Amino acid sequence: MTSQRKIGLFDSGFGGLSVMREVRRLLPAEDLVYFADSAHCPYGAKPVEVIRERAYAICDFLISQGVKLIVIASNTTSAAALEAVREKYNMPVIGVEPAVKPAAAVTVNGKIGVIATGVTLVGERFNSLVKRYGTGLQIYAQPCPGLVEIVESGRWDNEETEGLISGYLDKLLAKGVDTIILGCTHYPFLRPLIEKLVGKDIKVIDSGEGVARQVARVLGNGFPEGNIRLAGSESFFTSGNPKFVEPVLALLWGKQGLQVTKKEI
Repeated sequence: MTSQRKIGLFDSGFGGLSVMREVRRLLPAEDLVYFADSAHCPYGAKPVEVIRERAYAICDFLISQGVKLIVIASNTTSAAALEAVREKYNMPVIGVEPAVKPAAAVTVNGKIGVIATGVTLVGERFNSLVKRYGTGLQIYAQPCPGLVEIVESGRWDNEETEGLISGYLDKLLAKGVDTIILGCTHYPFLRPLIEKLVGKDIKVIDSGEGVARQVARVLGNGFPEGNIRLAGSESFFTSGNPKFVEPVLALLWGKQGLQVTKKEI
């Protein structure tokens, strides 16, 4: 491992915070730096080439901040750019993928639903997961346009949001699924509402904890290099307007007074 000390994470917006909170929980002493590409969010409808170029630009910035490992904390970006980023940069890069393997291990009736962005669901990585772990299972993919924007707004406690999510989930429930995968890092913030809508008999799974464990495995231990400290630092950057980013960040991260630095890249 290099002398660089930070773990860098990024997403098109706030969704990657659901992964970052798991990394923070598992690795409390690590310094974390997060980049929200809010000026270009959402990525879900963008061409793969555009997503890849954004990933390169953000990785360049994170490296300038002294990171030793990068987490692409976005299913959409991982589907579009993970392999290309790994080829370009000489450091560990960890992506996010829908939790098909864990879901396959817990389903009882063999019927699994996946909610995600369109880019994720048509990507090679998702199809590979289904081939590897979906043998003998019925896996139903449901794209969910609009949900990323709802999380980015920080306002989802309303009838309109509940109606939109219900429409997506009802299609999967009609198939008889007993397990639902949250295939976008934004969706764990909607998990309480999703669990309310599907009922207690449906298992809901996301990838955050698994990604955090992979980060720990790659680093080899739970401590930063040098002296062991009780708590690592957190730095937040955005390509958007901090005036609008900071209130939603405070809501999702659960801490008031957070400062977000604007960085145009």
